[in-house]
Amino acid sequence: MATTRRVFGVLSLGGSLAAIAALGGCEAAGLEMKPGATSVLQAFAPPSPADAAKWAVDPFDADKRYRGTLLLANAPFAGEPVYVQLFVDNSKDTDPGVRSAATRGLGSHGGPEHGPLLVDRLNDEDPSVRTEAARALQRVHYKPAIPAIMAKAEMEKELEPQVRMEAASALGQYPENRVVEQLIRCLADENLGVNRNAQSSLRTLTGQDFGIDRSMWLSWYSSNQNLFAARSVYIYPVFNRGKTWWEHIPFVPGPPNEAAGTPVGMMPGTVE
Repeated sequence: MATTRRVFGVLSLGGSLAAIAALGGCEAAGLEMKPGATSVLQAFAPPSPADAAKWAVDPFDADKRYRGTLLLANAPFAGEPVYVQLFVDNSKDTDPGVRSAATRGLGSHGGPEHGPLLVDRLNDEDPSVRTEAARALQRVHYKPAIPAIMAKAEMEKELEPQVRMEAASALGQYPENRVVEQLIRCLADENLGVNRNAQSSLRTLTGQDFGIDRSMWLSWYSSNQNLFAARSVYIYPVFNRGKTWWEHIPFVPGPPNEAAGTPVGMMPGTVE
């Protein structure tokens, strides 16, 4: 009977995964059939680090370079120097998808020494790369990047709303008057997401909250000498969600949730 139950369990798992495949849900579930697999579990096993690294440097296939780089960018072990150098190299790739994935890797595994490269990517011609660069600069504290981040938070200088949103969030780690002034200007942005991120950054920097009322923020700003007396620690935003139904299936990876933290290179609670 125990043997029957074990066999039935494997068949049920196989049936569930087969059902996902039949419904076209493999890609939606983040699953991919592995070529040459000899079992259900092997078929849906994620690529190995060796596979990802091999794809990431494929000179003939930009899609493989993108997929391999993205897999490594999201891997917890990719802070090793060999992987960080791969992100540096691929951030200069001719393909924007590869540059985007590599920039994400530098945000997750790089440091202030990569600040100049992230600023370069912040001015990339591709909006997805600029977006990843702004997110990366939420996680990497690099004070010389302030002017570039401020520029990317301006509607007149950056047409992509998502870039402006991420830039407004990144500014929340820099307690400077010019930053507060820029964030107050962001409250006039036509995109509500930019308004909300600017409000959040202002709240972090000042300890005050006047919503997205620009006039109240301006009045408070002009009447206070010590803007940062009630400042709180900047915590960069992270991806987090609950499990989808297929992620409850045994052996199927869960959502790639992240742990929040302070930017690398920043001394919490200090005013620079």
